[in-house]
Amino acid sequence: MKAAVGGGIDRALESLHRSDFIASEDLGHLVAGRGIPSRAAARVILEQLASIGFGRHVLVVGSGSGYLPGLLSRFAAEVIVVERQGEIAEIARANLERAGLDNVSIVLDEGERGVPDQSPYDLILCTPALSDTRHLQSQLIDGGHLVCLEGPDPLVPHLVDYERRADRFSRRELGVVNLRLDSGEMMIDLGFVEEAALEEARAEARRSREPVIMALRKRVEMPEDELYRTLARRFDLKLVSADDLLKRLDLALFKRFSKTFLDNQRLLPISAQDGVLQVATDNPDVVTDDVLRVQGFKAAVKLLVTPTDFRRLWQVIDLSARGSEMLRWTEQQPEAKRSDDLLETSERELSHYLVSLYESILLDAVSARASDVHVERYGDRIRIRIRVDGELHDLTHYQLTPRDHAGLVNVIKVRAEINIAERRLPQGGRSHMRVGSTNYDLRVQIQPSLHGEHAVIRLLSQTGRVLGLKELGMSERVASFYQRLLDNPAGLVLVVGPTGSGKSTTLYAALQELADDGRRKVITVEDPIEYSIDNIQQTRSRPEIGFSFAHAMRSFVRQDPDVILVGEIRDSETALEAMRASQTGHLVLSTLHANDAVDALQRLYDLDVLPNSIAGELLAVIAQRLAKRICEHCREPSRPDPRIVAELFPDRVPVNFRCFRGAGCKRCNGMGTHGRIAVVEYLQANDDIRRVISMQPPAGELRWQALDAGLMTMRDSALDHVINGTIPLEELPRILPQDRMAPEQRGGRRKQP
Repeated sequence: MKAAVGGGIDRALESLHRSDFIASEDLGHLVAGRGIPSRAAARVILEQLASIGFGRHVLVVGSGSGYLPGLLSRFAAEVIVVERQGEIAEIARANLERAGLDNVSIVLDEGERGVPDQSPYDLILCTPALSDTRHLQSQLIDGGHLVCLEGPDPLVPHLVDYERRADRFSRRELGVVNLRLDSGEMMIDLGFVEEAALEEARAEARRSREPVIMALRKRVEMPEDELYRTLARRFDLKLVSADDLLKRLDLALFKRFSKTFLDNQRLLPISAQDGVLQVATDNPDVVTDDVLRVQGFKAAVKLLVTPTDFRRLWQVIDLSARGSEMLRWTEQQPEAKRSDDLLETSERELSHYLVSLYESILLDAVSARASDVHVERYGDRIRIRIRVDGELHDLTHYQLTPRDHAGLVNVIKVRAEINIAERRLPQGGRSHMRVGSTNYDLRVQIQPSLHGEHAVIRLLSQTGRVLGLKELGMSERVASFYQRLLDNPAGLVLVVGPTGSGKSTTLYAALQELADDGRRKVITVEDPIEYSIDNIQQTRSRPEIGFSFAHAMRSFVRQDPDVILVGEIRDSETALEAMRASQTGHLVLSTLHANDAVDALQRLYDLDVLPNSIAGELLAVIAQRLAKRICEHCREPSRPDPRIVAELFPDRVPVNFRCFRGAGCKRCNGMGTHGRIAVVEYLQANDDIRRVISMQPPAGELRWQALDAGLMTMRDSALDHVINGTIPLEELPRILPQDRMAPEQRGGRRKQP
């Protein structure tokens, strides 16, 4: 009999999928907690109700999304539901109708009143807590059952049965029901995963002995900060960044716990006050009872952090603890002489400490969206800096000794396969790492200096897809011109600017566009290959074995390509081969180090390219700089700086001029800016420009001819971004030379915007 009942419950749970009863996002706050119990909680409720008998005529107080009444309809002839909120009733009615359940009806009324017109009932189930159940008791048959959820914790209530015998009621506890939704069920509610994916993730989590959220995160294509922000709202937890927690970190608390215990619990103690412990975790399902029991705190406040920030916190805390031990060990040793090799050490703890230190710095850089990491030494002072949106910021929570610095550089060299014995010459290398689901390519440069070697690490994320043309942030006009350039059958397109101006990103956007199109064969030669793109044949130049850019170009033309990308035109030979490739019917894309579009033409002259060849093959020159982008979440109008405005508009300020700034918010860490955008100067080669180029005039005259022929200047592009609220006005003096801030002059007259 018991097996038969259990089989019926299994069939009911299989026939009604919980995910089919999820409310829409805009009404999700109305159907929470008990409204959509988890599958496990629904099983417990059904099993307990089966032990007392479902009966034929059932009343359910509180419809929720219709899931629980729908399950009960599999065991009763008729289920009546009373619901007081019209919005929730409509959700439940639609869900039940979609499931094809025609023996469930919903009545709008107060729960305490029940539905006396359709009484008596064999079973009444109250899902919300009711203060008065007398009306409900009177609607039961003799021998009927009123089952309520009671207890101090509304998420872990007791299932209590009141059985009617004549006019007397006997009370009996049936058991405890856990109505808490774990992160897996919450992800289903949010529509991020299906039930089948959740079951697979649970199995994987059991095998790997990790929280289910870690297994689920791999199946959700969503940035982890966005995912955890959503989970924090649903679990009513505070999402905190590692930077905020590092400011109030109490290292003494960490030493009071076992590292193994904290690692298994995925909890990190942050601070304690008045018997209340603050703990950080990246697992919203974690329970803090064991932490309280171990150390005797009265209560615990759970703070949610992303997995990357959790690793950062763990590394910093662990490093700080071990770093103090290493410092004590160092103080017991005689001071090393300048000529001693501080890198040659066999102590395992020192080695592990330095590896952890390196990984912690990289995690800091990834978390801050940094493009570069700088490890520097100035005498006995060690400085760790990261470049974020073009600016360097110190990581002040690392207090390193000269011995730490020397060992850290050694770890960096080993990881990048650089000769650790060579300390007199600059060296370069590369390595790879993975953070979450993102792979990173690390480009390492080691530079000898007065006090020791400095290291610079460039981080390049390998996401499998780079930015497309629409994501670059170019103005619509320039973007349309750039798109049209890619349709040309032959010619030369140059993207120019100083180091770090985003030239490669702009070119890779074009490559991604061509890869998505798929109608043309594209070959590249690069040094190094910064991003791997599907459907693009990419080659790395190796000048040390004679395979230079120029050699690659000569071999490429025999591979039947339509488009050739040359990483950089550095010398006359490469420039000439690029011209020849475009002359033989290929579209050639390349970069050049130059300050602006006209300067790029002068640079080609300096590389001994014939003026007529430039005039005949050049399609366009795109010169660019990177400016900080205003954070979209805290953008607001601002008052322009009078000094900058006077420099921009020496004659008069346009009537419609406006500017914006970022006030600073959590999304941008109070900076007011988030990310960068290209400010572009665009020179289209038309008949007038070609005629001027072939004459090879002086640089000044060449620029004026370009202006007359329609050159789109960087100043105009920057002003468009300022007026549209994309970049702050204060960025203009940083990206524009002083003589380009005002409208450019010719013969004493200004060319007005």
